[in-house]
Amino acid sequence: MPRTVLISGASRGIGRAIAERLLADGHRLSLGLRDPGVLSGSALDPERIGVDEHGQPRLLLHPYNAEDPAAAEAWVAATVSQFGAIDSVVHSAGVFSRVPLLFEPGQEQEIQQLWDVNVMGPWWLTRAAWPHLAAHGSGRVIVLVSMSGKRSKGRLAGYTASKFALMGLCQTMRNEGWEQGIRVSAICPSWVNTDMAAAVNAMPKEAMSQPGDIASLTAQLLELPNSCVPFELAVSCNLEA
Repeated sequence: MPRTVLISGASRGIGRAIAERLLADGHRLSLGLRDPGVLSGSALDPERIGVDEHGQPRLLLHPYNAEDPAAAEAWVAATVSQFGAIDSVVHSAGVFSRVPLLFEPGQEQEIQQLWDVNVMGPWWLTRAAWPHLAAHGSGRVIVLVSMSGKRSKGRLAGYTASKFALMGLCQTMRNEGWEQGIRVSAICPSWVNTDMAAAVNAMPKEAMSQPGDIASLTAQLLELPNSCVPFELAVSCNLEA
């Protein structure tokens, strides 16, 4: 059964791979983007997608800034206006930072952005979509967390702290929505072959997890019944201690 899915961070990387896969699977998509024009002429251009068998659009692009709470409300409202409902949210937008524990003066703003985008962004958007997820009875929230939300292996204090907080938020979302049929899944990859990992030289890019594989996992999560949805998927391309 086709779902109506909000996807943040779909302009590139994992989010874009998820959007392309879910569109191919027949779902209706609403993509929140800082600049919707970035997808013009791409496989995710509404002009190229057209309409479904009922003459209804299958794809909506809408301006969205994860740091702006009002943007979440506006995006949800526009999606409901276009599609009539929302039953799934995929949180893929995020920022990376190498801010260490002993950060330099002036890096406070970078730490705040990590919190605003990686934690409050998913929080605001989930809150805005919640009534629609609950009304469906089998709502889905899928969050790209990262293995950095499960353990700390290096010195990325700011990024790791934001991802640990996001994992805690996911657990609370799961508790809050269980009786309403909302199922939450936290996908926790290690290195994925995206722009974020471009500077990583510890392993070849082909040995990393690939965006399309994360997209396949996301597609499978949307197909599972309420009784069989895993909360956490740890996806490691390297051996974890």
